[in-house]
Amino acid sequence: MILGVEASYLSAFLVALLGGVHCVGMCGGIVGALTLGLPQADRTRERLPFLLAYNAGRILSYTAAGALVGGVGAVAGNLSRLYAAQLVLQLVAALFMIVLGLYVAGWWNGLLRVEQIGGRLIWQRLQPLGRRLLPVQTPARAFRLGLLWGWLPCGLVYSVLIWSVAAGSAGQGAALMLSFGLGTLPTLMAMGTFAAVLTVWVRRPAVRQVAGGLIIALALMQVYAVWRGVAAA
Repeated sequence: MILGVEASYLSAFLVALLGGVHCVGMCGGIVGALTLGLPQADRTRERLPFLLAYNAGRILSYTAAGALVGGVGAVAGNLSRLYAAQLVLQLVAALFMIVLGLYVAGWWNGLLRVEQIGGRLIWQRLQPLGRRLLPVQTPARAFRLGLLWGWLPCGLVYSVLIWSVAAGSAGQGAALMLSFGLGTLPTLMAMGTFAAVLTVWVRRPAVRQVAGGLIIALALMQVYAVWRGVAAA
């Protein structure tokens, strides 16, 4: 990987954490659906196992996807034996992150088109399976729904998946997406309990712009790392 391994994992975690303002819009309704079958009494305590199960399934899907694309990227790199290919993939990932930052900040919504394409190709096939799991009445069912929802068309996920292609191996791709998944956890867990307050807060233009700007800054660090890699080649 062009960036150091630890730096890449930390960056993936931070991208997910900062992109949480996008998660609220994309996944708020999903988290609400998880609570439909829960008993009314002591709902806050009752929903915790369901939220944990849902997020465990979702992060497992992210990790599996990272392993898949990381392995494909490693095989392609070994066949071509071109260091330049890895540099190009890192640059594409960084550019995708810049687009993501613009989207999160509310400065440009071009990433919606990518999500719409993913919706037509992937989610339309998975959605009927998800409907069979509703209402979610057991943590095991929440886990299975989380597995499906990990494939929800999402520009935030796609950005790090592209990055995972250049990770160097299936294991590193999986670890990169695991780091990303853990970064989404605080927002999505909080959404289950403080959904109304959190939604209002993250819709503030200043919050979105700061988060988007920081994602763009991380992307520019990636571009700089690629430039250093080219200079050293």
